[in-house]
Amino acid sequence: MEAQNERKEKIEVLEKIANGITWWIGSIPSLIVHTLFFMTSFLLPALKIVEFDKMLLILTTVVSLEAIYLAIFIQMSVNKSHEKIEEISEDIEDIQEDIEEISEDIEEISEDIEEINEDIEDIQEDIEEINEDEEDEDHNERAKNVMLKSHVNSNKNEIKALKDQISELQNMIDQLKKG
Repeated sequence: MEAQNERKEKIEVLEKIANGITWWIGSIPSLIVHTLFFMTSFLLPALKIVEFDKMLLILTTVVSLEAIYLAIFIQMSVNKSHEKIEEISEDIEDIQEDIEEISEDIEEISEDIEEINEDIEDIQEDIEEINEDEEDEDHNERAKNVMLKSHVNSNKNEIKALKDQISELQNMIDQLKKG
């Protein structure tokens, strides 16, 4: 287990180095260093410090080795980016599934609210019928009916508030789907 962790740490260090080199190669300081290197390489034979053929041989070898390593570093960065993109794609799929589930839940809640509204209307009709049928009831019965009506109206207000919240959630889901 420790050997595996140690190996992972070494790989992470190498990846950080590769990312750093890849970043540096694409920077202005790298451009300046390479320009100075090439100018110096061609200046050495002009100053007769090194023969032109030897300079070309060394320059070609160095540039070839650099190109090989840069290709490796760039491919490592591409592979790492591809892995991250796959992870993000999986996360997006999970989010879309969650949104679909929430939408289904909201539809079910909306149906429940419609059923509750129908029940409330039925209760109100029953109360009205009772009030009409029992006009001669005593004062306590009428007070109970008034209280029941007020509870029904209160429930209606709560249901309306729930509907508004559901509409707001539906709008948010639609925005998430578009985004």
